[in-house]
Amino acid sequence: MAGSQKVYRARIKSTQSLKKIFRAMELIAASRIGRARDAAASQRPYANALTRAVSLAASHVGEEIRHPLLTEREGVQRVALLIMAADRGMAGAYTANVLREAEAHAAELEADGFQVDRYVVGRRALSYYEFRGVPIKRSWLGSSDSPSFAVAKEIAAALLDAFEAPEEDPDAVGQLHVVYTHFRNMVSQTPRMVRMLPLEFVEDAEDAEEVTVVQERISGETAKAEIFPLYSFEPSPAGVLDALLPRYVRSRILDCLLQAAASELANRQRAMHTATDNAEDLVRKYTRLANQARQADITQEISEIVSGADALAAGR
Repeated sequence: MAGSQKVYRARIKSTQSLKKIFRAMELIAASRIGRARDAAASQRPYANALTRAVSLAASHVGEEIRHPLLTEREGVQRVALLIMAADRGMAGAYTANVLREAEAHAAELEADGFQVDRYVVGRRALSYYEFRGVPIKRSWLGSSDSPSFAVAKEIAAALLDAFEAPEEDPDAVGQLHVVYTHFRNMVSQTPRMVRMLPLEFVEDAEDAEEVTVVQERISGETAKAEIFPLYSFEPSPAGVLDALLPRYVRSRILDCLLQAAASELANRQRAMHTATDNAEDLVRKYTRLANQARQADITQEISEIVSGADALAAGR
């Protein structure tokens, strides 16, 4: 039984050490999630305003301008899939949910006859695909929980180059899809897939008004049309779209990165809080078992002493 006590004491000590690590990681995530949430919230109005400006400018231009970022590439049967996961673990099912959503969407694309080129953000996604022998076109590592505009600009440049490449180029893609985790609040983060290229001008209805030309009033009154400004383009409509559309793509990618970072930190905080509670439960369990083993040792020693005393008394 003495050996059992040593085992339980060693387990208690190691579990207490893990508990301290989990608690420290929980506090770090809690201290960083506020900044990540504020960054995502501050970026969203700019992204929505840019979405509105680009969509209205494109609607005023009409069919006279066929910008490559607005046009379907029917001759290219290759799709770029950008997957935003985590660089580090200890975040619960965050990365697993993103990868599950990405693979489900990739299976749908492949069933439709498309070839999928995977671009990943985060070491966890990269190791997942490397272990399974799935080729990766390009990866960006080390900034999943603290993305910067420089990283978003680099990602956007690589994807725009692939989308604007000639059709005979083996790296050319006809569509760009992004899988990330949408941050709603501290307890709700959902994996989401959006098609980013060719552009679909849809704003987040939770944070901004939908881009509509006519707004109908449900009360039965006469429909009220919203009057949008008329644009005059300098130097030309194509030049304005050439300047706006890459900014729009960079803004959307940065917004997705920031929301993914806030979601990762929120998942890590919850996971580390749960791990801390589980460690406390294990410490209590091992303490109780160690006390039981100690009591059994004491009982056994007392029994041996009484048995020895009885044997001596019987011998005399």
